[in-house]
Amino acid sequence: MTRRDNSERADSRVTDAPVRVPETVALDQTFSVDDLYALRAAVAAHASDLGLPADRVEGLVIVATELATNAVRHGGSTGRLRLWNEDDDLYCEVTDRGPGIADPDVAGTRPVPLTSDGGRGLWIVRQLCDRLYLTSAATGTTVTAVIRIDDTAA
Repeated sequence: MTRRDNSERADSRVTDAPVRVPETVALDQTFSVDDLYALRAAVAAHASDLGLPADRVEGLVIVATELATNAVRHGGSTGRLRLWNEDDDLYCEVTDRGPGIADPDVAGTRPVPLTSDGGRGLWIVRQLCDRLYLTSAATGTTVTAVIRIDDTAA
């Protein structure tokens, strides 16, 4: 698993339009709280098939789990995860139909004090991915985490 210090935090963009998703993706799965275990297993299996080295799969599974858990907890109790690769990057997109993120420009940009209950999901995701795209409105949120397949090119 790759861990970043604050100076290497993921390049983050709040966007008005979601990342372009190709017509064919490796994994397209809806989920609820009861599906999170199976979702983690599916992400791990597909990540390997998409060329992500074994030592980086764990980080992707954490990213997918944090994003899916946020969708369940804050985004209406269900979500959709899509996974694909393009060029040298692996994309993990999670969407929900929740009320949106109050301040997406700063969501997850600072560590949360250890005394707080929760609130660390997006911060953890930012530490483990290379780029993060976030689109949020009153009709839902889409978060796309991008992880380089070949980390040696960084």
